Amino acid sequence: MLDKNLEVLQQFLPQLKERGIKNLINGKTVEAISGKTFENTTPIDGNFITRVAESDKEDIDTAAQAAMDAFTEWKAMPHKNRRDILYAIAEKIEEHADEIAVLESYDTGQPIRFMKKAAIRGAANFKYFADKAIDAQNGLSTPDTHHANYTIRQPIGPVGIITPWNTPFMLSTWKIAPALAAGCTVVHKPAEFSPVTANRLAELAHEAGLPKGVWNVVHGFGETAGKSLTEHEYIKAVAFIGETTTGSHIIKQGAPTLKRVHLELGGQNPIIVFNDADVDRALDAAIFMKYSLNGERCTSSSRLLLQKDIYPDFVEKLKKRVARIKVGHPLDPETEIGPMIHPTHQEKVLSYGKIGKNEGATLAVGGGKPDGLEKGCYVNPTLFIDASKDMRIAQEEVFGPFLTVIPFETEDEAIKIANAVKYGLTAYIWTKDVGRAHRIAHLVEAGMVWINSQNVRHLPTPFGGVKYSGIGRDGGEYSFDFYMETKNISIALGDHDIPKLGIEY
Repeated sequence: MLDKNLEVLQQFLPQLKERGIKNLINGKTVEAISGKTFENTTPIDGNFITRVAESDKEDIDTAAQAAMDAFTEWKAMPHKNRRDILYAIAEKIEEHADEIAVLESYDTGQPIRFMKKAAIRGAANFKYFADKAIDAQNGLSTPDTHHANYTIRQPIGPVGIITPWNTPFMLSTWKIAPALAAGCTVVHKPAEFSPVTANRLAELAHEAGLPKGVWNVVHGFGETAGKSLTEHEYIKAVAFIGETTTGSHIIKQGAPTLKRVHLELGGQNPIIVFNDADVDRALDAAIFMKYSLNGERCTSSSRLLLQKDIYPDFVEKLKKRVARIKVGHPLDPETEIGPMIHPTHQEKVLSYGKIGKNEGATLAVGGGKPDGLEKGCYVNPTLFIDASKDMRIAQEEVFGPFLTVIPFETEDEAIKIANAVKYGLTAYIWTKDVGRAHRIAHLVEAGMVWINSQNVRHLPTPFGGVKYSGIGRDGGEYSFDFYMETKNISIALGDHDIPKLGIEY
């Protein structure tokens, strides 16, 4: 299967190297106005992939103007037509899922076993919001004695979408599909570390019949292209997935234009396992939620809280399983962990191995680079045990295959440990005690809680965090709350009293 995936890669890699990755603005592929480019390489071995347009303010201006010009027609398009286009985009994604998965895996280092599923999930996002487009404008009826009141939702306008380098294809669809369904037009700025599939997705959308200017892609760096996008007066809202510090900058940059922001940021998420839990299932979930997708996921369960009665046996099983996780070439279907996205990120993850040992935690597995994979950005699956809640490895987001285990005795102690971080994205609770499960779900500081389960995404439900993990919610009607404005319309039912001024008495 590795050879087959390499064959698929070779179908696209030569032309990708030759033509480079340019911007896609108003339906046309164009270079950055300055002519500048930057180099994109694969984290597998550092080999050159292609050159990418390095855009700045002038390119964002052009894209924002295209999105503004296209907005009037797109928002006025009949809902059924908009739905049909979104369905056609989904079908295009499904048709090219293997190609997308291979390109994404090569560009990001994510194992192909997960990327094929991610591509199909991207298609599912478009199908789901295609159906939602029909009633996206629906509101409420709030009658009064003398007036009929009803609300409608209307698209907010052109929006900026800034996506990260971990599973970029799927996460782009997560933001762009509801924006288009709502009637918004889009300027998309992909992460500079993972530019390859962003253009392919937008190209497929145009092949599916999307009008020009509705979806624009501008490549570049956050400090230039990203900053210009968040500041642009034509852009009415910015949806961002990424690091917490960048999210705070976006709030500041959007403030002068009173821009609406939706921020999905970092996490240091707890998985809490009580002594009455189904230990084997909890073990499977803990390992999957930390070490899948290279550990580069905001919802990963980075802190494993184990009740002391089960701590020794659980840790022994955990050590054996983590030591057997297969690190290798991401296009090999047998690979469970591929390389980190970039050498700078590899060094960051490796540095936390030294930090954990210096803090006094016990390094049980991993902590360095795997043998035989020196050319790439690889990191061994790492497991620290006997940690405490105040250690940096339990406080800071490592964003890699790095798990920290902390013991606890009581329910109250578990809640204190879980809440002792600045983040609040997700929490995972394992117990057979129904009352306890609900108590902790209410008390833990997180936007999402899964009980006796790993992260299973259901599109109608709200997705988002609290504290330093973000602002706003994705999913179902919650997405439309962000991409649309609510308008109230009030109609008098008869001759109600109107106060009179300036009359003769």
